[in-house]
Amino acid sequence: MKMKGTTKVETGDDGVAIITILNPPLNLLSVDVMLSLKESIEEALQNDGVKALVINGSRGKFSGGFDVTAFGGSQRKMKHEELGFMSIDFVTDTLEAARKPLVAAIDGPALGGGLEIALACHARISTSTAQLGLPELQYGILPGLGGTQRLPRLVGLPKALEMILMSKRLTGKDAQTVCLVDSIVPADKLLSTACCWALDIVECKKPWLVSLHRNDKIEALAEAREILKSARIQARTQWRNLRHPLVCIDVIEQGIVSGPRIGLWKEAEALHELRQSQTCKSLVHFFFAQYGASKVPGITDMGLLPNKINKVAIIGGGSMGSGIATVFILSNYRVILKEVNEVFLSAGIEKVKANLQSLVKKGQFSQEKLNIALSLLEGVLDYSSFKNVDLVIEAVVENITLKQQIFADLEKTCPQHCIFASNTSTIDLNLIGERIRSHNRIVGAHFFSPAHIMSLLEIVRAEMTSPQIIVDLLDVAKKIKKTPVVVRNCTGFAVNRMFFPYSQAAILLVERGVDVYQIDQAITNFGMPMGPFRMIDQVGFGVAIASSIQFVENFPERAYKSDLITIMRVDKREGESTSKGFYMYNGKREASPDPEVVKYIEKARRISNVRVDSKLTKLSDGDIVEMLFFPVVNEACRVLAEGIAVKASDLDIASVLVMGFPSYRGGIIFWANYLGSGYIYSRLEDWCKEYGEFFKPCAYLVKHALEGTPLGGQKQQSRSQL
Repeated sequence: MKMKGTTKVETGDDGVAIITILNPPLNLLSVDVMLSLKESIEEALQNDGVKALVINGSRGKFSGGFDVTAFGGSQRKMKHEELGFMSIDFVTDTLEAARKPLVAAIDGPALGGGLEIALACHARISTSTAQLGLPELQYGILPGLGGTQRLPRLVGLPKALEMILMSKRLTGKDAQTVCLVDSIVPADKLLSTACCWALDIVECKKPWLVSLHRNDKIEALAEAREILKSARIQARTQWRNLRHPLVCIDVIEQGIVSGPRIGLWKEAEALHELRQSQTCKSLVHFFFAQYGASKVPGITDMGLLPNKINKVAIIGGGSMGSGIATVFILSNYRVILKEVNEVFLSAGIEKVKANLQSLVKKGQFSQEKLNIALSLLEGVLDYSSFKNVDLVIEAVVENITLKQQIFADLEKTCPQHCIFASNTSTIDLNLIGERIRSHNRIVGAHFFSPAHIMSLLEIVRAEMTSPQIIVDLLDVAKKIKKTPVVVRNCTGFAVNRMFFPYSQAAILLVERGVDVYQIDQAITNFGMPMGPFRMIDQVGFGVAIASSIQFVENFPERAYKSDLITIMRVDKREGESTSKGFYMYNGKREASPDPEVVKYIEKARRISNVRVDSKLTKLSDGDIVEMLFFPVVNEACRVLAEGIAVKASDLDIASVLVMGFPSYRGGIIFWANYLGSGYIYSRLEDWCKEYGEFFKPCAYLVKHALEGTPLGGQKQQSRSQL
């Protein structure tokens, strides 16, 4: 079996043994690395010629922490002594208890287990740009090499809770401010300074500090308990349905109350338990889904290299166009923003400025960077500047004739290599490109609103789109810091199509007697940021109706038709923008239930010719969640069966990043597989008999249910239709 990572030891004439972690590119930790590190430390400690030790990482990277593949945890029950092998036997009783001083020389990432090793050293020297943090809670676990015990003793309880619970990273400079590191030095002096510091400890010129036994930064017990109590309240509010943040707080408290040694054992036991949890499995799955998003079977395995995109043109300065322009100038692209007149152009540029200014207000951007970004933006009223652009993104209103004319104009003006992209969310790309000859250059670049904030980019391949164009856009997505999913062309593409039954299912239930606000509450309790009716209010009734029409026209056999939103719109209700929709909104845009909604529901019920169903009025929150999301799973199965999406994991990514599906459930398909295709099929089949074709299970779901196989299995994923 090939060893994954190792360490090396080099002892200088000064008697300092420099131990280097070797597992590039990020020097991730693994069992092999940890055993090698333990062996290297023990070897140096037994060498009489070694006075002190320095630990660093190769190629300017200390350690990015444990390889995430290790987080899935063995299902077997571990013996007590096995639980504490890494954290207690090695990190505490070998490294921290060493009779010779150890100093961590930190550059690049010192994250997770990497930072925990540094915390156990007797001093930490860092560069100003190093990144220090404990991100384990992002994966459903907690720091497991003593981080829950040592960090509070080094930086105090409030800062430690912030870093651990929020997975907050500190630069080396900020880490020195909170006493997490002892000194900041340039990268070229890091090792020499760390060696001198270690020798100074030997000669008692610097303090020999054991982090685990420090108490000077820990608050008095009564105060500590109040801080922890507040942290629990915040955790329950911020991470509804999640247990591991509370477990982490319990472990921290155990160490403060009963002593750090007991805290370490509590940490080891909790880590073993959490590694086996569904939350951990879901979050690790989502991590790898995002990591693999840019790998597209049948595209990225062709050996194509991306062409360089230097200049980008955006057509349309509305909310989407200005948002897309913001995305590109933030990534240092030169951008042309085209509009039809000075008024619209000026408004578009002002929107870009407002987007940037909002980042400045949040502290995410400096005024100097704002000015630099704006210098990359050029506003124009014609196509004369398009002769040397590499990528054009059309972001005008959803009008087929207008889009067709724009693409015809682009073909006359732009260079032969230029990519023609549309930001359309509903219109067939083949239809948009009907009037041009260069069909191989047409592609969908579907950003989600607000474009400069939402992190997903849906890349849509039309019938004749060149694989090279897809490779080029995947490279662009990486540079503008978007997570890409590549899909085929169809109504709504993958993301909007998958979720079109979501709001329709909600309206179906409401017309049959389920309370609007009970539905929204059940969905938010499940973990969504808002319920379907609050979401409709936010996007606006006009958008909701236009989207619904598209799906009713294209999928009439399974779309649920309702006049509810149209009826409400007649009374000047448009949602949040008019302060009235399914909710009422005050001046601060705070939502409250509106009792008048009942009359619109009753009218829609008469038009739909349905009655209140007494069984549905007694639905539990769990039943509501299933009746809204199982039709989404069903449509996602069709998207997979038709080859619209290449990988099931892409639908998981889209459900989380666009719709707000809780990442701790892994995404829509991962969650469905946890419940089982057989269970979902049986529920849909029952509802279909009772409430019609809207709930009819598709052939793909039926097949997997009968076979007992997971949705989106490897066999399906390898059958790329791109």
